[in-house]
Amino acid sequence: MTRRIVLSTFGSLGDLHPFIAVGLGLRERGHEVVFATSDYYREKIEGLGFELRALRPNVSPDDRELVALLMDIKKGSERVLRDIMFPHLRDTYADLRAAAEGADFLLAGELVYAAPILGEKTGLPWASVTLSPLSFLSAWDPPVLPPHPGLAKLRPLGPRVNRAVMGFGRLATRSWIKPVQELRRELGLPPGEHPIFEGKLSPHLALALFSRVIGEAQPDWPSNAVITGFASYDAKRENLGTAAPEMERFLDEGEPPIVFTLGSAAVLDPGEFYSESAAAARELGRRAVLLMGWNPLPPDLPKEIFATDYAPYSDVFPRAAAIVHQGGIGTTAQGLRAGRPTLVMPYSHDQPDNAARLERLGTSRTIPRNRYTAARAVKELRELLGNPKYAQKAEEVGRIVRAEDGVTVACEAIEARLMPVTE
Repeated sequence: MTRRIVLSTFGSLGDLHPFIAVGLGLRERGHEVVFATSDYYREKIEGLGFELRALRPNVSPDDRELVALLMDIKKGSERVLRDIMFPHLRDTYADLRAAAEGADFLLAGELVYAAPILGEKTGLPWASVTLSPLSFLSAWDPPVLPPHPGLAKLRPLGPRVNRAVMGFGRLATRSWIKPVQELRRELGLPPGEHPIFEGKLSPHLALALFSRVIGEAQPDWPSNAVITGFASYDAKRENLGTAAPEMERFLDEGEPPIVFTLGSAAVLDPGEFYSESAAAARELGRRAVLLMGWNPLPPDLPKEIFATDYAPYSDVFPRAAAIVHQGGIGTTAQGLRAGRPTLVMPYSHDQPDNAARLERLGTSRTIPRNRYTAARAVKELRELLGNPKYAQKAEEVGRIVRAEDGVTVACEAIEARLMPVTE
């Protein structure tokens, strides 16, 4: 039976693409799917045949200056919440309520802080969506917190100590959430739980759209959490890049290259990543692919280094010797699925935690962003490519990830919680 399901998220393409994957899956099952997200993505969403209802704030993910501020390891996450999401909460709530009129179910990313309020106020059943393990902020599986990465050293001390760290986080963010508390009071709702912690998780369904290889359910997760596996969409049908035929020829001509990429957001603030990466490839004597977005090319690239604005990860990653990336969850998922070892240069948000999980998994190594130089990349890549355990483990994990079907599991979990239609 057809139901109207609203999918709502904010962020970069790395945040949007998993929702598109699930949206396509739900539509194939006969449901009417509506997207509630930034108007910036209207052409993309409507080009896929979906209705888009615009949500404020309408922040451009292509604003380089803003991306640089939001990607800062110390203040990036705070700026996203205090400067963008929470000050516009009333606007988001009004837009989301309008978009959800007549809906049977709502699927909401964690930055859609209006979703828990709307669900509680109207009774609309909804599912929270987390894209990476960090979002559960578990004391049993403590994340690397970008502003305080040193706290990760407390991980072996167990949940009691790590719960205290989370308690510190609650106190430190108490002043941030005043707009949430004010809106709840205006709507006649009780204070509720902390919106950055358990308050963002739905009482109906908490979808974890990632693989168990990087995060298993923990004792302090909600009992309704469902780990689905990754739900990936890499836009093959929309854009093959400006140099697709040339890239195919390059990939066919020699040994597997090292692929260097910064995903969909960090690529707007690359610093010297591409020039240092090109220098590292030269020093190693390895072929390389630079996926650069619209950044200027490093000077004097040899024929062994191919640079282009974009290529579908699912085409390029499986043909790589190794992948160097920023650690965003979408890029991480594609790297794991490809079964190739990775070197991660994390920026902020979930990226340092994803990098740490990949290291513990045994498929990856890490370079802090402020220490990424050609010399350091050469050293790490020599170990990554020279030690067969990385490639072996990466291929083993890749088989597991490729066997998962995150879209199907997510769609089945949603359908299981749809309210029956009464005559």
